[in-house]
Amino acid sequence: MKIAIAGYGLEGKSNYHYFAAQGGHDITIVDERAVVEDLPAGVPTILGENAFSQLQDFELVVRTAGLNPNKIRTNGKIWSATNEFFAKCPVDIIGVTGTKGKGTTCSLIVKILQAAGRKVHLIGNIGVPALDVLSFIGADDLVVYELSSFQLWDLEKSPHIAVILHIEPDHLDVHANMDEYIHAKANIRLHQNENDICFYHPTNEYAQQIIDMQSDEQKDWFQHRDWRWRAFRYGVSESRDPNISVAYMQDQVFCIKRAGDEEGKISTIPTAILKIPGVHNQQNACAAMDAALVYGVSDEAIKEGLSTFEALPHRLKFVRKVNGVRYYDDSIATTPGSAIAAMKSFKQPKVMIFGGSAKGSEFDELAQAASQSDVRAVVVIGDEADKIEAALRGRNVLAFNLGSNVTMKAIMAVVVAQTKDDDVVILSPACASFGMFKNYADRGDQFIAAVNEL
Repeated sequence: MKIAIAGYGLEGKSNYHYFAAQGGHDITIVDERAVVEDLPAGVPTILGENAFSQLQDFELVVRTAGLNPNKIRTNGKIWSATNEFFAKCPVDIIGVTGTKGKGTTCSLIVKILQAAGRKVHLIGNIGVPALDVLSFIGADDLVVYELSSFQLWDLEKSPHIAVILHIEPDHLDVHANMDEYIHAKANIRLHQNENDICFYHPTNEYAQQIIDMQSDEQKDWFQHRDWRWRAFRYGVSESRDPNISVAYMQDQVFCIKRAGDEEGKISTIPTAILKIPGVHNQQNACAAMDAALVYGVSDEAIKEGLSTFEALPHRLKFVRKVNGVRYYDDSIATTPGSAIAAMKSFKQPKVMIFGGSAKGSEFDELAQAASQSDVRAVVVIGDEADKIEAALRGRNVLAFNLGSNVTMKAIMAVVVAQTKDDDVVILSPACASFGMFKNYADRGDQFIAAVNEL
């Protein structure tokens, strides 16, 4: 088969090695960059601007996740690592999507299932290329797949267990509009059948919008019944299929009601067992418990999974306490909603660091939340600094606009000058990182280094 590997980053390299290992394919590597490192010797390439519009003669074009399929011009089939994995995976896939919280929720699911003695493969947007793992999956294993809108964009098969977390406007610098973003996300649910299950955010309008969508096939299957009977809001005590267990929060405890328990017994676990802060993370834990409970995990496994989970890097992770001030790295918070969740995770006075490069976001809600969340001051940086500062000042929030030409050490000097004993400092930018930093991880690493130098 004549195959084009479209995009040659981390996933593109994995795609190349996967198809090359099959033998018998005529493979070409395609990338819009004029210079690409680590190209395999002797493999044909199409490089440079407009490379993706030159693929008419290929039978299969395997796009990397971040490549918009609409940019590809071909007479063949557009495919992806995600589609290939879903087509070939021999076991159940638990897929998780949302704007933020995917990595945490996926990791919590894995922790609980592992505590229950299951072998679980964690792959996808969290950084592990799916096709690198495919050949190692055993018949009794499970897969937890973190799915971004880019991976879901053209997905042709949905996971057995779909989890839809909180969704807000994001990646509008790549997606044409919010409608396209939501329709990409919807593929996690749209190809499910009567044997599959979906758990979705209890109050998010975009998650509900996805639940209300139906494919033509789903309409045929359930023309005489409500399709939503196989979709359940997580984190709430509501009536649902008696064969589906439920986890929810009440009075500072996680409550678990198990499928098939006619007596309605409820077991409880203190929410304090979860080490990561924030109500949003407690909701993520409920989503994780719901997904894991499908596989009959015990209360003991849930307790072990929740209690041993540590915050992932750059996800509201505690860095250090200095002179009575606690510092948290939440660099992965690249949307206003995720920064709002970070602010609401702490009752103490806060000094926030906002700003970065544009993703099509607005900041009025962020400013309003800052005015209501005991924020002592905000240090604003990056290309969006002026826009964020204007929103903050409109809500009478003290803001220091440092622009883009500033070091993390200089940023921290302004931050420290605004702190008092028992304050919390949070890097939760609400923006992308590009321009000032290589990526969100680089931004977070520089913040950690600056804190450790205090």
